[in-house]
Amino acid sequence: MNKPQSVDLVIHGGTIVSDTHQFAASVAIDNGLIVAVGADHTMPAATERFDASGLHLLPGAIDVHVHFRDPGYDYKETWESGTAAAAMGGTTTVFEMPNTHPPTADPEAVADKLERAHSNAYVDFGVYGLLAENNVDQLEALAEAGVIGYKCFMGNTFGNLPSPSTGAMLEAFERIARLGLRTSLHAETASIMAWRYERLKAAQRNDALAHVAARPSVVAVEAVARAAVLSEWSGARIHVLHVSSGAELRPLAEAKARGVDITAETCPHYLRFNTGDYARLGSVIRVNPPVREAHDSDALWRGLADGTLDMIATDHAPHLPEEKHNDVIWDADCGFPGVETQMSLMLDSVNAGQLSLCDYVRISSVAPARAWGLHPAKGRIGVGADADIALVDMARAETIDQNMLHSVNARISPFHGMRVTGVPVHTLVGGRFVMRDRRLVAEARGQGRNVKRIQNMPAADVRNADRTLAAELARAPGAAS
Repeated sequence: MNKPQSVDLVIHGGTIVSDTHQFAASVAIDNGLIVAVGADHTMPAATERFDASGLHLLPGAIDVHVHFRDPGYDYKETWESGTAAAAMGGTTTVFEMPNTHPPTADPEAVADKLERAHSNAYVDFGVYGLLAENNVDQLEALAEAGVIGYKCFMGNTFGNLPSPSTGAMLEAFERIARLGLRTSLHAETASIMAWRYERLKAAQRNDALAHVAARPSVVAVEAVARAAVLSEWSGARIHVLHVSSGAELRPLAEAKARGVDITAETCPHYLRFNTGDYARLGSVIRVNPPVREAHDSDALWRGLADGTLDMIATDHAPHLPEEKHNDVIWDADCGFPGVETQMSLMLDSVNAGQLSLCDYVRISSVAPARAWGLHPAKGRIGVGADADIALVDMARAETIDQNMLHSVNARISPFHGMRVTGVPVHTLVGGRFVMRDRRLVAEARGQGRNVKRIQNMPAADVRNADRTLAAELARAPGAAS
């Protein structure tokens, strides 16, 4: 890329952070792209020069797991409020889940959701299509409609979308392998949870810890192992959402060692909380899968360090405060906002020595960009990349206040009152400020793009191609040749 004579913006005085190193440099941005990185005296003339002295420049976080509730549940969250929260939290790309109403199970629902996003989003976005029992024949059409990938609910959660059978999952994986898209999995086994839930209800267990008892880590271990086998057979790319237990790391590591294209995430609440926090937080901390034991949190930190866990996400899942507070744990909605607090919580962990700043860039931006085929356009601060940048102050201390969250209808957080050091103070998406000096830039609403348009993931290595259901059906008597 040739460096232009004049650019829109030069950011100078800061420290650039990649997944491998940190260095002092200036960044020139023009037409939404990074056009130069280097010594300040080598930068072209600029319409604006921005002083980032004392700040670190990180590639904007990519959160592959958010629920913005729109359409159908927009009394909880909207594309406007959810992406405003992302911008305030240093997140520049979000992938939104399909359990809205209607779910994104067909091209028409995808088109409607994309229109809502284009009109209101502050940050770039992708939209998941639903993988369900009754829409396997829609998967190719969903890809054409512009989905970033697929979401399969192997276990129940908000929206009560039925879990597909293993037979439907296998055929879906066989189809999706040819499309090159990744399927994200809510990996919990529905039948085990349903059995235990009924047993606990019959025993009148309504306390917060009953939620943990209903969803023991074996439900995730079994589901991860089963999905990995289907992926290995079909060649489909898969991603395991919200890993909550140390026990899941074994089937993940074993699958990776066998060459399965499997990635996995965990979330800040699984790193920060454990079962000892239920007495204090009660139903506020209810989430699927549940927060588990302290040894699980320790194992998840190790998984992030050794690469068994690839990335950090939030499972941002807002509900009204009155929907979260309930003495009967089964009647409290599952989930809470997270996209606005993730970066500060993880930067605080950097300051505490639990990971390096380069590690954080790896798990928050580089890994998701690579897994979804968005690298090198995203996930780096380098020439030719999208100018998606979070400028963070590693010395700034703040107290998380749920009353200040930009998820305005869902201001209830288990992180309320937590003191953090390390805060995003400016966020750029496509070279434009969407958050500046800790204030939302309202004029940036609607500038977000559907990242499917810049995706470059090739088709997967389709395995057992002559043994897929589609191939067998084609051999049926009377089939067209």
